[in-house]
Amino acid sequence: MGASGRRYSRQYVLDEMEKRYASPEEDTWQTRDFHCLEIAAENYLVTYTLIQGTRITRRSTIWRQTPQGWKIVYHQGTVVENA
Repeated sequence: MGASGRRYSRQYVLDEMEKRYASPEEDTWQTRDFHCLEIAAENYLVTYTLIQGTRITRRSTIWRQTPQGWKIVYHQGTVVENA
């Protein structure tokens, strides 16, 4: 789920990542306020703030350890006003 409230499929995200990898641009994004909390066995909630110029969002991602490696099972961004 993006900061806009829009839902994105796994395939859409993978396709977008492939496009960005094929035509990389330098981003001047900043991150801060990282926190990681184990919320269940082999499941972690990672939160952070992402600064993209004047746009500031808080991000939450749930990561799960699987036999195939780490997988994102949920992600959400929320726009912050007057941060």
